[in-house]
Amino acid sequence: MKKFFNAWLLLLLVSFLLFACSGNNWNSPYPATDSGKNILYNAFTERPKHLDPVQSYSANEIQFTGQIYEPPLQYHYLKRPYTLIPLTANKMPIITYFNVDDEELPEHADIFDVSYTVYEVSINPGILFQPHPAFVKNDQGEFSYHSLTDEASSGIYRLSDFSQTETRELTAKDYVFQIKRLAHPSVHSPIYELMADYIMGLREYAETLKKVADGQSDDSYLDLHQYALEGVEVVDTYTYRIKIRGKYPQFMYWLAMPFFAPVPWEAEQFYAQRVLKDKNITLDWYPVGSGPYMLTENNPNQVMVLERNPNFHSEFYPSEGMPGDEEKGLLDDAGKLLPFIDKIVFSRDRESIPRWNKFLQGYYDSSGIGSDSFDQAVQLIGQGEATVTDEMAAQGIRLETAVAPSTYYMGFNMLDPIVGGVDDASRELARKLRQAIAIAVDYEEFISIFANGRGIPAHSPIAPGIVGHRYGEMGINMTVYDWVDGRAQRKPIETARKLLAEAGYPNGLDERTGVPLVLYFDVAARSSEDKSALDWMRKQFEKLNIQLVVRSTDYNRFQDKIRKGNAQIFEWGWNADYPDAENFLFLLYGPQRVVGNNGKNSANYNSQEYNNLFERMKNMEDGAERQKIIDQMVDILHHDSPWLWGYHPKDYGLYHDWYQNVKPNRIAHNKIKFYKINAALRVQKRDEWNPPVLWPIVLILTAFVLGLLPAIKAYRRRERDKGIDAQDLA
Repeated sequence: MKKFFNAWLLLLLVSFLLFACSGNNWNSPYPATDSGKNILYNAFTERPKHLDPVQSYSANEIQFTGQIYEPPLQYHYLKRPYTLIPLTANKMPIITYFNVDDEELPEHADIFDVSYTVYEVSINPGILFQPHPAFVKNDQGEFSYHSLTDEASSGIYRLSDFSQTETRELTAKDYVFQIKRLAHPSVHSPIYELMADYIMGLREYAETLKKVADGQSDDSYLDLHQYALEGVEVVDTYTYRIKIRGKYPQFMYWLAMPFFAPVPWEAEQFYAQRVLKDKNITLDWYPVGSGPYMLTENNPNQVMVLERNPNFHSEFYPSEGMPGDEEKGLLDDAGKLLPFIDKIVFSRDRESIPRWNKFLQGYYDSSGIGSDSFDQAVQLIGQGEATVTDEMAAQGIRLETAVAPSTYYMGFNMLDPIVGGVDDASRELARKLRQAIAIAVDYEEFISIFANGRGIPAHSPIAPGIVGHRYGEMGINMTVYDWVDGRAQRKPIETARKLLAEAGYPNGLDERTGVPLVLYFDVAARSSEDKSALDWMRKQFEKLNIQLVVRSTDYNRFQDKIRKGNAQIFEWGWNADYPDAENFLFLLYGPQRVVGNNGKNSANYNSQEYNNLFERMKNMEDGAERQKIIDQMVDILHHDSPWLWGYHPKDYGLYHDWYQNVKPNRIAHNKIKFYKINAALRVQKRDEWNPPVLWPIVLILTAFVLGLLPAIKAYRRRERDKGIDAQDLA
C-alpha cells in the first residue's frame, strides 16, 4: 500500500510538471505551440456570407476581404481628414474630362459641360498574387487543376488539400476583369445598379452576359474575356482606364474599396468547376488576393485564420501623421516593412460575457465594451472625458475613442401596405403612422441605457464629421423635435398619439375594425444579453398602444428577408464607405431599392422629388450650392420618415498595452498590416493573470487517498489475520 500511495503522489507531481512545462496557461483556449508567437487574437460574432470582393458589402465580411484584396488606392492610415493615397497604384489616377464632342476639358470644368470622365490607373510592377492551386501548370503549360474529374477530386474537401500552389504577377487585366465581374449574371453585386449608372456600357454588358449565360448549360464557364466592356480599357501591362458618365468626384473613393480589387481570371475559372462548387470550394469561400494576408482556415462557426502572404510586395509604415501621433508612439515604426503580424486568429464568440472575460485574461488583444461591462471599464473625468478605470489602467489597458462615420436606424419597408401604403391615400396615412412612431421611440433614452451614452441621436442619415452634416438648430428633425433653450427636445407623446389617430389608429385601434394594430419587427438573431433592448423597444410602441412582435432570425436569413421585401420594420446600420454625404443619401435613393434592383435602399423608399435632387447633388463638388440641395433632401426625409433615424455611435475600444500602432479608422478596412504585437509581453501578462490553481486537484487527491485509508487498514488487518491463521495451522 505504501507503493500505491507513492504512485498517487508521483501522478500528482507528473501532472504538475506537464502543465508547468507545456508553455501554456491551463485555461488557454489556444494551442500551446502558439504561445509566444506573433499572432493577433480577435473575436467575431456573425459568420461572413460573402468573401468574393464583387459581392461582399457587410462589415463582418470586409474585416477579412480588406486584408486579402488590394484595390489601387487606400486611405492614409494616420492622416485626418481621411486622405486617399496609392496602394498598388504607383501614383494617384490621372483624371481627364471630356465634352460630348470628345474634346478634353480643363480640370475644374462645369459639371454640365462634362459628358464623360476617364480615370487612368497605373499599378506597380512586380506585385504577385498569393500562392494558389489555380495558377499551377504542368510541363506542357496547361493548368493542372482546371479540368478536375470526380476521380481526381475525390480526396479534395478543402482548398488546402491541393498539393501544389503557384503564383503570377498582378497586371492591369486583373483589375479590368474584376470590373467586368460587376455585371456577371450569377454574382449579383450589390453595387451593380449604382455602377451601371456611371461606368460606360456596364448595363449593356450585363444584358449581353445574361443572354450568353441563358444559352449555356449550368456547368459552362462564362469567359468574360470574350466580351468587351466599353467603359474599361487595358492600355498596357500595368495601366488601365475606366470611362464613366458625366462628372462623379466620389468615384475616386470607390477605387479604395474591395469591389475594385483585382481577381485573377484563373481563379474564377478554377472555382467554376462543378466538382469544386459541389464541395463549397468557391471564390466566395476561398478568396485569392495580393494583399498582406491570405485566408488559411475557414470554419466560420468556430474559427477563421489569416496568415502572412509569403508573396506580399514591399510596403512601408507611414512616416508622417497628425499632431500628437508621435507622442502616442504611432510613428515609432516609421518606414518599416509591413506587415508586422504573422497571423490573425478570429474566434467566433457570440456571447459578450465570455468575450469580455477572455479579454481580461489576455486571450483577446482588444475588446469592445458592452453595457454590462461599461462601468467596470470606463470612467468619466473632467468635462465628460472618458478614460479607463483604475482597475483597467493597472492591467495596462488603454481606451481609444472616435465618433464613427456610421448610423444605426430602424427602417420601414415602404412596400408594406400598413407602414408604406399602396396608393396615395394610404401612403399619406402610413406617413403619419411612421411620424408617430418616430416621436414615440426615444433614442435619447436608448443611448443612455443601452449604449452608456456612446452615441449622438440622429436627425438624418448623414453622420457627424461628413461634409453635408448639419449641426445645431439647422440640423434638427422638425418632425420629431422642437428647438428649446438651445437644444433639440423630442416632441411630447401627445403629438404622436394625435398623428396616430389621424393615421386611422386612434389609441392603437384600427378605426375600421376596432382590432389592435400589430406591427412586426425583424432583427438578426440576438444573444440573451439583448433581450432587454428588445423589451424596451416593445414598450416604446406600447406608448401608442401598438403591439410590436419581434421576429428574430440568423443574419443570413435576415438578409434574405430584406432582399425579398418580406420584413415590415427592421433594424440595420451603415458604416460609411467613403467620407461623403452621397454615401449616406444614396441609401434612400429610389433606383437603389433592394427589391427588384438589388441595391442598398433596404426601406425601398422611392420619392421622385428626392430622386431628382439626389441626381443633381451626387456629381457636384462640395460647396454652398451642394449643401443647399442636401438640406432640401433631408427635409423631404424628415417629412416622409422612411427611417427612425436612430443614432450615430461613438466607438470605444479597449486595447492591451502589447497591442500597438492602433489608431481608430472606420473608413479604411486594411488596417491590420499596420498593427503590431509584443508577444513576449503578452505571455508575461497572461502568466500573471492566469496562475494555475492547484489546490482543488490536491484537495481531490488528498480526499481520495484519505478515503482509501479505511480500506488500507482493513486490507492490512485481513492480511495480518491470514498470517496468524497460517501460523496456527503450522
